[in-house]
Amino acid sequence: MMKFLICGLGSIGQRHIRMIRRYLGEDADIAALRLRNLDIVITDKLEASFGTRPEEHYGLRCFHKIEEAMAWKPDMVFVTNPISMHIDTAIEAAKAGCNIFIEKPLSHNEQRVEELQQLVTEKGINCMVGYQLRYHPAYQHIKSMLQSRAIGKLVSADLHFGEWLPGMHPYEDYRESHAARSDQGGGVILCLSHEIDIAHWLFGKPEKIYAVGGHLSNLEMDVEDTADITLTCRDGQSPFPVHIHLDFLQKPARRYIHIVGDKGTVTFDYCASELRTSQVPDGKIELTRYDQFQRNDMFLGEVGDFIESVRHKKPNPLSLIEGKTTLDICLAASKSLQTGHVMDIE
Repeated sequence: MMKFLICGLGSIGQRHIRMIRRYLGEDADIAALRLRNLDIVITDKLEASFGTRPEEHYGLRCFHKIEEAMAWKPDMVFVTNPISMHIDTAIEAAKAGCNIFIEKPLSHNEQRVEELQQLVTEKGINCMVGYQLRYHPAYQHIKSMLQSRAIGKLVSADLHFGEWLPGMHPYEDYRESHAARSDQGGGVILCLSHEIDIAHWLFGKPEKIYAVGGHLSNLEMDVEDTADITLTCRDGQSPFPVHIHLDFLQKPARRYIHIVGDKGTVTFDYCASELRTSQVPDGKIELTRYDQFQRNDMFLGEVGDFIESVRHKKPNPLSLIEGKTTLDICLAASKSLQTGHVMDIE
């Protein structure tokens, strides 16, 4: 039986518990490391039940000190606490020789990231960063299209995600959430970094980054609620722009990706579950719908891949190095937003 430690029982920590059990059934012994000890159970639909201890609801053993949790010798540690705690928690797990799944993003700054990388290498452990959007079949289809050059040479791309922060987790005061607090790694660039990771995955590591935005609304927070980021990417020898818009302000939420090539375009509307491709010169549109897709399929996919990579001692699809590159892009965008300068990526 495999032993899992979940470090943080917020909405994502509880979701991963359900995915682990869905994937392994009774072959999973799950424990939790708890610090805040909130009595709240959160469902897949982000509906909350107060007054119930999640460790009792899920039937978990519970630790309140990380030393006690590591002494239990878990096979895998899921780091699902606030962003600012990710690296310190992961380092303790790595020192104990545990395989590590880190919920996105990897961290909120560069501190101790190299230390974690060294430990992962020295210990020979598996470390995966959780960007589940890569597991959506529409994005996977777009990735395949780009690899086959179905829309030709890339000319531009536009990624957009906006959602009203107070409505994201309706069971909590948004002002106390990690997304609204700089001391916990909040702000749209890090908390909504899925679009940044998708751009990295589809178009490679950018050469230059420029960002504008900031705290532009009346939301009560000390981090940016809006960011418009331009990446300079390259298709062979040809540079092309990738624009990413992120905000905490839109209701209903809006999320899409639109890519232009010299032979056609592809657009995926996440909220409508529709992917449209068109070719030039005829302009004929091909529509693919993902009505049967369930959001949990993405989480189940990444959890399953992580478990199998540990079982079979093979690389996982979203390594620590991949996660660090996405973090580097995020931090460069944040620095550009603060300074007004164009940032180079090494």
